[in-house]
Amino acid sequence: METIQLKDPNTPPSDEVLKEVLGTSFDAFDELMKTVRNAPYDLVAGWNYYIDGKAWLCKVQFKKKTVFWLSVWDQFFKTAFYFTEKTKPGVLELDIDNATKREFDQRELTGKLIPLVINVTEKEQLNDLLTIAEYKKRLR
Repeated sequence: METIQLKDPNTPPSDEVLKEVLGTSFDAFDELMKTVRNAPYDLVAGWNYYIDGKAWLCKVQFKKKTVFWLSVWDQFFKTAFYFTEKTKPGVLELDIDNATKREFDQRELTGKLIPLVINVTEKEQLNDLLTIAEYKKRLR
């Protein structure tokens, strides 16, 4: 069973902690963070401990817009993007993995939003993730 990690409010997610929990997936995490912080993405990633979820989560933003959320699991990390019914067709037109599109297309609304979740274990998955992030960043 998958279990979210980084549950201790007194242990912030340092590189050492992340390397231990992510294992071989740390390289993909590290590359993602280095990439999104620079042009053309210019995103800001900030870790916070959320009492309601009892875990550390990383909110990745462009200006005041949340582009995606990142959570750390045992040997991988999850990214969660949220879209509306209005922006859903744009996601389905992106040049990303068809399985990701199918899964997203079948997702039910959570409130007014549709989640697109990607479990990342390797660097090869970052192209799709960055394509989705660029789309989300451009939305009004």
